[in-house]
Amino acid sequence: MRLPVIQGKIARRILANFRADPAVVQRLLPAPFRPKLHRGFAIAGVCLIRLEHIRPAWMPAPLGLASENAAHRIAVTWTDDADAEREGVFIPRRDTGSWLNQIAGGRVFPGEHHAAFFTVTDLAGRIRFAMRSRDGAVTVSLAGRETGALPPASCFGSLAEASAFFEGGSLGYSVTRGGRRLDGLTLRTREWRVSALEVEEIHSSYFADATRFPAGSVTFDHALLMRDIPHEWHQAEDLYV
Repeated sequence: MRLPVIQGKIARRILANFRADPAVVQRLLPAPFRPKLHRGFAIAGVCLIRLEHIRPAWMPAPLGLASENAAHRIAVTWTDDADAEREGVFIPRRDTGSWLNQIAGGRVFPGEHHAAFFTVTDLAGRIRFAMRSRDGAVTVSLAGRETGALPPASCFGSLAEASAFFEGGSLGYSVTRGGRRLDGLTLRTREWRVSALEVEEIHSSYFADATRFPAGSVTFDHALLMRDIPHEWHQAEDLYV
């Protein structure tokens, strides 16, 4: 049995985004997904998100839970059974600092999670983030400060352009242990509001893995920041690959 609606607040969400060679990214995607392109690049990244007051829609907010989480993701498009063009994100890996998310993910609600250790400092507009998965497979670190514009080297021409690209990726499909089923989950925000994060250092072992991304095939592009956004998670129909 799965919960139909989970709601809460996105206290902090960082979308750290990389531009990559579409042919390389396509090899990482199961059918029916294709990379969603922007100016000829595939766009992938990691979502670093702190959730607060998370609970079933009928439960009072003070009884909700908080957690730090990370999801590696790739922007994708595909054609559904009705020949309609769809867009969203493919999520090859989810990590969490919450034992409840780890146990209940994929059972009570969609999205299987790996256990991880998180260290986060968020003070006066500066953020330092570090994550290490308990199985040792994934590490992520980031340091940055809030700013008003994207870096000049970004493949996105403006903050508004980047915001519009990612706003369309509310439907996510996550890898499951069985390998054949992808858990579907839709994020619905009551408003969509992003700012830019000037990144001083960043590392993701997923994107640093040369067996996935050969040298020169992936480059950090920019990071977006969201704060204090009420939201809901809705189960979507699973996909089988």
